[in-house]
Amino acid sequence: MKPKIVVFTGAGISAESGIKTFRDSDGLWEEYHIMEVATPQGWEKNRELVLDFYNKRRKQVLETKPNKGHLALVKLEKKYDVHIITQNIDDLHERAGSKKVLHLHGEIFKSRSTTNPSLIYPIKGAELNLGDKCERGSQLRPHIVWFGEQVPEMEKAYDIAAQADIFMVIGTSMVVYPAAGLIDYVKPNIPKYLIDPSDVKIGGVSNLTVIKEKAGVGLPMLLELLMNS
Repeated sequence: MKPKIVVFTGAGISAESGIKTFRDSDGLWEEYHIMEVATPQGWEKNRELVLDFYNKRRKQVLETKPNKGHLALVKLEKKYDVHIITQNIDDLHERAGSKKVLHLHGEIFKSRSTTNPSLIYPIKGAELNLGDKCERGSQLRPHIVWFGEQVPEMEKAYDIAAQADIFMVIGTSMVVYPAAGLIDYVKPNIPKYLIDPSDVKIGGVSNLTVIKEKAGVGLPMLLELLMNS
């Protein structure tokens, strides 16, 4: 049985492919107020605005490609059982070839019913518009976990993290909860790696190695170490 590597990724790994990330310094995301396009209240207030915002994000993702960081994680699968838990809503991990990807905050290329969250559909192309309805006749919304909503995959993520033989944190500030608490479920004695060019603060974590590089640089470095160990 292959050793299990659990990888927790955030916006930093996607940013290297050209996907712009939300920064809360001014509450804006590509000139949209985040509370207007990423909350249930914003959806009820102006559905057309929310749909337009995610249509633009979807088009942006379609124009990008996986980077060296994504590809390095795929190469790890030759020797390890790699599980990726991501905060990202793009599909770059899947397009790179990663086989086991859990999206905590939803997926940009899926929609779901506004009345029944279990009715989830793929989005063909870049657009989801007013009038696009589920089989029961309700408007479809982006399959995204908005601010103020529960994170339905969190318990599954905790279980995966608890089984890790090696744990990695890549491109995330570790300040968005509950996802940031994932590392608390990892066994204290296993090796842990943090790859990020910024000063990410993770307190009270044992066996932690910090690689202060972008994912596209740090992951190939770590890949070489782990494949030859």
